[in-house]
Amino acid sequence: MARLFKLLLCVVLFLSIAMSIRADELDDITKQLTALNTEVNNKESDKANVIKQIDGIRSRVVTIGNEVVKKEKEVAEGEKNLAHQKKLLDERARSYYKNINKGGSAFIGLLIGENFSDSLQNFFYQKVVVDEDRNVIVRIVLYIKNLEDTKQKLVEERKQLAEINKQLDEQTALLEGEITGARSKVAQLTARQQQLISSRIAGLNISRSAGSAIECVDDRKLDPGFGSGFAFYTYGIPHRVGMSQYGAYGRASNGQQDYKTILNAYYQNMSIECRDLPSEIQVDGFERKSFEEYVKGVVNKEMGADYPEALKAQAVAVRSFALAYTNNASSSICASESCQVYSDARRQAASDAVDATGTNTCGGGRAEVMVSGGSPIKAWFASTFGGFARTSAQVWGGETAWTKNFADTSSGVGSFGDLNTNAWDKESKCFYTAQGSRGEYGKSAWLRPSEVADIANTLLLVKKDPSTTDNLYQTDKPNPAGKENWGADTVRSKLSNPFNNVTSIRITGVDFNGGNTTSIVIAEGGHEESFSGDEFKSRFNLRAPANLSIVGPLYNVETR
Repeated sequence: MARLFKLLLCVVLFLSIAMSIRADELDDITKQLTALNTEVNNKESDKANVIKQIDGIRSRVVTIGNEVVKKEKEVAEGEKNLAHQKKLLDERARSYYKNINKGGSAFIGLLIGENFSDSLQNFFYQKVVVDEDRNVIVRIVLYIKNLEDTKQKLVEERKQLAEINKQLDEQTALLEGEITGARSKVAQLTARQQQLISSRIAGLNISRSAGSAIECVDDRKLDPGFGSGFAFYTYGIPHRVGMSQYGAYGRASNGQQDYKTILNAYYQNMSIECRDLPSEIQVDGFERKSFEEYVKGVVNKEMGADYPEALKAQAVAVRSFALAYTNNASSSICASESCQVYSDARRQAASDAVDATGTNTCGGGRAEVMVSGGSPIKAWFASTFGGFARTSAQVWGGETAWTKNFADTSSGVGSFGDLNTNAWDKESKCFYTAQGSRGEYGKSAWLRPSEVADIANTLLLVKKDPSTTDNLYQTDKPNPAGKENWGADTVRSKLSNPFNNVTSIRITGVDFNGGNTTSIVIAEGGHEESFSGDEFKSRFNLRAPANLSIVGPLYNVETR
């Protein structure tokens, strides 16, 4: 019995230590709250960072709360089984004391018995029975003890969680009064800034169509006339929704994929069906056109290379978009990149692709169309995606069932090197380029180290004091908010540790599933600052001189 008591004592001690782990976490959270309370009341503290810490604590509290609920359910189930366990304990206790006495008799019989073999067998049998009874008793006692301890512990944890939530609510309430107005102002400024960025990128006049003359230059071959510098290269050009035309070329080259495979790669939740066509369509700036003649004029203009399967994919996409845009030709369609580029010019390969997906397959007056939910889809397409397609919601904010975000590559991507090798549209001149230029620097997009330092400094300043954002637009153009644009010297004077001449830039985070640069580090000697990919891109597009722009979600940096 002494050994049994010691065993029980050790196990109960172990359980107490195990259950104290979560208690330690709650104590740690309480200490964090105490420290945060000081920051909440400090007018110089970073309120946004405090909110972030509070949100982090709430997340931990939710996790612990979910664990408590789970344990409470387990305790309830355990209590249902408790009566049976106690009954079993009584039975095993009686059996244990009965058999332990028999074990003593068996040992004496072993010593004095005439048949040693039988006596030995009887002795070990009694020992096994006693050991089994003892093990069952230990398990039941531990079960009951653990159940009672857990139940009490859960009551205590519920009280602690309630107190923590109360403190979180109080601290959040204190902060809300101080930052609600600032949040509204920041949101308003962000809307204005986004409009400014959109206008700036639109001013680059980047062609959407693969069939148009695309002016994409590799600035790495240009000399800006100064020493070291940096250029920000974007993968692809707007808008990256639907089908990549150069991607379709890559997939169709050497007979790798047919047009239906290509279309199913770029669009989802749709089917390719033969549909009745309207006889004519009104094209803005032109007389009414036979519908299929219109499709031929667009395919001819939109797609350059004569890969038959790529042209067929383009024909189905053009036809689908036109039907969706005009509601089955009940309204007109523009002839520019705002809709689909049309001309009266024809080439045989484009016309053959339209016929192959039209009358030759479906019969007179019918043609292949992509359909989702019973209706033709707006099958957007663009020249170059830079290896990643995106949904309409990600680019324009409107959700559609048939667009998707995926790596448009022949195999997996884990690095920029993989992307450069495996992207289907890698042959496009606009696959990887810097956008914008300055005539005085060799018509290039190269930036001096001091210019990158200034962009990084404005980001540091606006994060330190959001009220300065209207003074931090590009200095070579009028301020869009009607305020003074602060130059590089003024911005540096407002920072305790500004950059002067950036010495290195590293892309430290990339989402190679969705196609986004997620983090970037700017450095000058031992001074380094890390920024999210989006915040740096936005600040770059608001502060960089001339029309230099980062035009997409996935970008890299080149150094000279």
